[in-house]
Amino acid sequence: MPADGTFTPTARSKLRRRPQRGAYDEAAVYAVLDAHVLGHVGYVIDGQPFVTPTAYWREGGKLYWHGAAASRMLASVDGAPICLTVSLLDGFVLGRSGFAHSLNYRSVMAFGRARLIEDLDAKRAAMDAFIERLYPGRPDVLRPATAAELKQIALAEMTIEEASAKVREGGPADYAPDVGWPAWAGVVPVETRLGAADGDGPGGPPKISLY
Repeated sequence: MPADGTFTPTARSKLRRRPQRGAYDEAAVYAVLDAHVLGHVGYVIDGQPFVTPTAYWREGGKLYWHGAAASRMLASVDGAPICLTVSLLDGFVLGRSGFAHSLNYRSVMAFGRARLIEDLDAKRAAMDAFIERLYPGRPDVLRPATAAELKQIALAEMTIEEASAKVREGGPADYAPDVGWPAWAGVVPVETRLGAADGDGPGGPPKISLY
């Protein structure tokens, strides 16, 4: 965890392409991580790289993700180097030439080493924190997880050692040959929204904190 609020980039995290869009400070990195719930965990098993989509959450400078105790990914990552990536699509950017088309996005690459959490009390607290992250106050009204249920879950924790954020926003670039060309140019925003809830029980559906 950076002492001064900024991750120090090395060769594995330093942005080379469009570095002006990048940032290494905690505020920029955490803003992207906290805006989403789905990430991709990159790891290697016997020389073969894998990337697994998974739900994640952040507590301070640590990231967590979970799955079935029999998960090959979770069984293999304990102590292993990990790259967890998160990306959000914010818009389609249309220029007056194919070369000027782009996407507006926010993304993060976070590096560290995974550690499996075995202690049942720590696992219960982490899973409650995940529910709280998405549905504030909901752990207080749920049936507590049993020891048998917790043993069916594998939980990974990763302290963020390095991280970089990259953001593209704004309209298309107007290159000199494009100026005046009779084609529409602009941005089509992409939005994520919740649909109507379908269920039953007292109090109605909880608010989801991401949206």
